Amino acid sequence: MLDILSVTAPIFIMIAIGYAAVYSGVFEAGAMRVLGSYVVYLALPALLFKAVSQRPIAEIANWSYMSAYLAGSLVVLTAGYLYARHVQKAGTTAAAFSAMGMVCSNTGFVGYPILLLMLPSIAGVGLALNMMVENIVLIPLLLAIAQAGPGGPSPVGILLFRTFSGLMRNPIIIGLMAGLAASIVNLQIPEALMKPIDMLAASSAAVSLFVIGGTLAGVSVRGLSREIAPIVVGKLVFHPLAVFAATCVLPLVGLAPLSPQMQAAAIVLAAVPMMGIYPILAQRFGRERTSVVAMLMATVLSFFTLSVVLWAVDTYIL
Repeated sequence: MLDILSVTAPIFIMIAIGYAAVYSGVFEAGAMRVLGSYVVYLALPALLFKAVSQRPIAEIANWSYMSAYLAGSLVVLTAGYLYARHVQKAGTTAAAFSAMGMVCSNTGFVGYPILLLMLPSIAGVGLALNMMVENIVLIPLLLAIAQAGPGGPSPVGILLFRTFSGLMRNPIIIGLMAGLAASIVNLQIPEALMKPIDMLAASSAAVSLFVIGGTLAGVSVRGLSREIAPIVVGKLVFHPLAVFAATCVLPLVGLAPLSPQMQAAAIVLAAVPMMGIYPILAQRFGRERTSVVAMLMATVLSFFTLSVVLWAVDTYIL
């Protein structure tokens, strides 16, 4: 158990430092947006480019991993959406964002730092594969569903077009695609260019965790416990279980089984809290308070749930 705490403790200490820095007034809350922009526009794209460009394309194009992660996520997405619609009697938009909170992990800000400590040899590959599943399939799909609800500003087809057009300008996708192109042509990047990329990539983990903590400072949870409880349980419990089940059935559907390390990476990335931009996406639809409270509770509780997941992965898979 001490080995597990040695992985999770640094993650949550960095989050706590960010929280304390904003709560005490050392940093203003607005500074977290600036630091978050640094991570999204510079550090994470550099990290993805480095992780992908320096590996053979056969190692990166892991269809078994992406199929298992996507299948497990879609099962939880469907169940979460139907639960919100028919049990909680939520509208289409609210149900879409409940489902988004259950399946869109904080891969870059929390998941990658954990993999970097636990499985450093495949951390970059896991990050890249998850980014493709989340940014190319899950987020556009859920935004389209949310937009189809009452009061949605545009039809689903138009939203999908805008979403995919926006993806092509997303710095994370640009970094990922540039890395894929470099890997395909086996591009040898001069050291003078790789050094700054390495420096930006190395800063990603610490700054991203600091931003998460600072963003959560001052959030109130009053009056939302019933609404957010299914989101938090879905994200921290059912999402990793569904992804684990999907990895186990890969041979039954004719796909190659995952290596123990890649299976562990998929489960761990599914077990982390929801993505940091979850409240930003929800803000346009008036769902920002629910989403930020859900993210706060999931982040706090994940200290315990992640410890259990990491122990189980270390004991039974690795």
